Amino acid sequence: MWLLLLEALAALGVLIFIVWWTMFSGRRGGERHEDERHDDSTPPPA
Repeated sequence: MWLLLLEALAALGVLIFIVWWTMFSGRRGGERHEDERHDDSTPPPA
């Protein structure tokens, strides 16, 4: 029984790690600021 609980906790830990890694990978300092976002609906200035 303890082995099943340990395996379930390990799987949950791996899942949380994967979600955390994919949320913040490639972003230095976390989330982007509003002024750094690019709106694709407006054309770039000429």
